Amino acid sequence: MSSDSHVPKGILCNAGAGAAAGVIAATFVCPLDVIKTRFQVNSVPQVANGSVKGSLIIGSLEQIFHKEGWRGMYRGLGPTVLALLPNWAVYFTMYEQLKSLLCSEDESHHLSIGANVAAASGAGAATTIATYPLWVVKTRLQTQVSRPGVVPYRSTLSALKRIAHEEGFRGLYSGLVPALVGISHVAIQFPIYEKIKLYLANKDNTAMDKLSARDVAIASSVSKIFASTLTYPHEVIRSRLQVQGHHSVKQYSGMTDCIRKVFQQEGLHGFYRGCATNLLRTTPAAVITFTSFEMIHRFLVSLFPADPQLQIL
Repeated sequence: MSSDSHVPKGILCNAGAGAAAGVIAATFVCPLDVIKTRFQVNSVPQVANGSVKGSLIIGSLEQIFHKEGWRGMYRGLGPTVLALLPNWAVYFTMYEQLKSLLCSEDESHHLSIGANVAAASGAGAATTIATYPLWVVKTRLQTQVSRPGVVPYRSTLSALKRIAHEEGFRGLYSGLVPALVGISHVAIQFPIYEKIKLYLANKDNTAMDKLSARDVAIASSVSKIFASTLTYPHEVIRSRLQVQGHHSVKQYSGMTDCIRKVFQQEGLHGFYRGCATNLLRTTPAAVITFTSFEMIHRFLVSLFPADPQLQIL
């Protein structure tokens, strides 16, 4: 079999495993995503008049369940899944292709930190631009119930149509600049992930694509915590710019104005609103996504034993 036949199968394995892993993770952590997004956009809610014992996160989940039911807990899951199917499929595929182009010529074929950052950033930019309107819809669907006076969207498709009609292309890509700044997240996460995997592989005297699910979980969780904490402020700015098109009065004229007003009105704390919820959401999501990707990818590759050159993260 010629080497040319390896490429389509490699792309199929990366895309299939990436899409499946992303959907599994998104479904699992969706309730926490709803809470995180509402914390970012709104002031911190009063939970049950302050009478609920325990954390604000648990109290908020209980409040949403009592007021909106299961539908409220999973509000925005539709556009999230629709976005994640191409998002992780495109991301892992682009990442693998860029890694192949940038990998060193020595026997190890390991990427330098600079090459890894470039591969992660390039893949991140491609997926962000390709799927961004669906993330705008997700944010608005998750926050519209908590914003009085807003005419609600009925579904993902109706939201896309309304935003395009009422706000045009600019509305569909509102908050894109801070989202592109957020590419720094994967530029931090993926190199750390790769280095931890390499360390664990050397420690266990095994190959990186033979690591156990436990080791993959360790690498993905540690890298995600570092990246999420360092880059979280951009998520607050992005969410506020995404949701403001759903108001009659425009609160921010752009990213710089949003940063200035958040700092003036809320201080540094405002840039980390919902961060704890985000870590509770993204850390298990990263573990599920990366571990699922690795395991599903290995299974798909095993279906094509004639393709030993296929590589995964």
